[in-house]
Amino acid sequence: MSSTRQLFELAGADDRVRFSPYCWRIRLALAHKGLPVETPPWRFTDKEAIAASGQGKVPVLVDGERWISDSWTIAEYLEQQYPETPSLFGSAEGQALARFINQWTNDVLHPAIAGVILPEIFQILHEKDQDYFRHTRETAFGATLETLAEQQETALISLYQILKPLHHTLALQPYLAGEAPNFADHIVFGAFQWARLVSDSIKLPAEEPIGLWIERMLDAYDGLARKAPKAYED
Repeated sequence: MSSTRQLFELAGADDRVRFSPYCWRIRLALAHKGLPVETPPWRFTDKEAIAASGQGKVPVLVDGERWISDSWTIAEYLEQQYPETPSLFGSAEGQALARFINQWTNDVLHPAIAGVILPEIFQILHEKDQDYFRHTRETAFGATLETLAEQQETALISLYQILKPLHHTLALQPYLAGEAPNFADHIVFGAFQWARLVSDSIKLPAEEPIGLWIERMLDAYDGLARKAPKAYED
C-alpha cells in the first residue's frame, strides 16, 4: 500500500469546515485504527475529483491504488485490510449490530436532524453548491428550505422523542459499544458532529447521558472532533 492515504471530505465555503456525518464516521474510524490520512476538501459539485470512485458522493477513501466509497464499505475495507490495528467492531457479532446502528442512523436519526439544520447548512455552503443543495434537499423533504426553517421548533420536538432510546442506553454505559468507543459510536456521533459544526439549534444538556457521551466522543482520539472548526461563533 502507498504511504499516502486520502479521504475526500465535504467542506463548506470555508475549507476548514468539514461537516459531513458520513465523512466523520471515517475520520474517527481511521483515528481508531491509528492510520494517518490527508483530507482534501470536496464540495457537492466537485464530481470530477472523485470520478475514479465510480460515483459522486463522499466519503471517498483513496488507499494506494484503491478508491473506496460509502462509509460502511470503507469501514469494512479498513477492518479487512488492516487486521493488525484496533478493531472497529470487536467481533463478527459486533459488526452485525453496528450494521443495525448504521441503518437506524441513516433512516431515522439523520432525517430528524436534517429537518432541523438544513436551512443553516445552506447558509454555510460555497455558492457553487447552493443551487444543487437546495434542489436535492427540497425534493427529498417535499418542502422549501424556508418552510423547514419555519418548522424548526416542531422538528426539534420530534428529534428529542427519537433520541429517547439513545438516552436510556447511554444512561447505563459510557459508549454504545460498552466501555470504549467503536464504529457504532462513530456512526451515531457523526450525526451529532454534523449538527454541532453547522448549527447551535440542537440543545442537549451536557450533564445528561447523551451530552456526557458527546463530550467523551469529542475528547476521544486526542480531541479530533473537538478541534474541528465550526461554521459559526459560539
